[in-house]
Amino acid sequence: MVKVIISGIMGRMGKAIAKLASEDENIEIVAGIESPDCAHYFNTVGEVIGVPEIKAPITSDLAEVIDLGDVIIEFANNTEAVLGHVRLAAADKNRKAMVIGTTGFNQKELEEIKEYSENIPVVLAPNMSIGVNLLFKLVQEAAKVLKDKGFDIEVVEMHHRYKKDAPSGTAVKIVEILKQETGISNVIYGRNGHYENGRPSNEIAVFALRGGDVVGEHTVIFAGLGERIELTHKASSRDIFAKGAVEASKWVKNKPPGLYDMMDVLGLK
Repeated sequence: MVKVIISGIMGRMGKAIAKLASEDENIEIVAGIESPDCAHYFNTVGEVIGVPEIKAPITSDLAEVIDLGDVIIEFANNTEAVLGHVRLAAADKNRKAMVIGTTGFNQKELEEIKEYSENIPVVLAPNMSIGVNLLFKLVQEAAKVLKDKGFDIEVVEMHHRYKKDAPSGTAVKIVEILKQETGISNVIYGRNGHYENGRPSNEIAVFALRGGDVVGEHTVIFAGLGERIELTHKASSRDIFAKGAVEASKWVKNKPPGLYDMMDVLGLK
């Protein structure tokens, strides 16, 4: 049995994770974390997801409940709050595993998470769906094969109007893979202006679209002369991300300290 604390419990993802976790016989929800502005609206996780038998308390202070859990599932919509939770989880007196799906970290914050992962196991993934992580693998293989063969690379992603970060964490991860496999370091975000000699071959272009209630779509285009390869993943439900987070929480318990991702969880490396 894995005892989980869900941070961001009242958000879209927090609710979805709690609902799926409540149906998993190998998971016990022991607490929920929410911002001070919202935590007082509900007393228990069960009240949030309509499962009254779940009596796990909701608080804005992780320190109050951290001893109850084995793994903290982190989907708070605030990177500073997440870092505070990582510091607390990594403290020698606590040493709790973490699954982090929050996106929008800057490089300094990512380095800090990496440093704390020397003390605890951390699964850090911008996208926890099985399909998207397979997309990462396919992009890696395609980039490896098509490198230096005259294919231009474009990345297009679309999300709902309320998403705060752009491009998405998933798109950022895709770009990291492309840069590593192709050696191309020039990345542009959007395109505007005049190309005197046409599109440069040594750039990766990224486009972030926002609108409506789109859960998430990502397409990687390899465009050559006379042919084009498109790799696309479309999410129609947040449950796919929630399912990945639940699986990651079961996988990470008792793992040695280190920084992991969903490729590790799914055995795709």
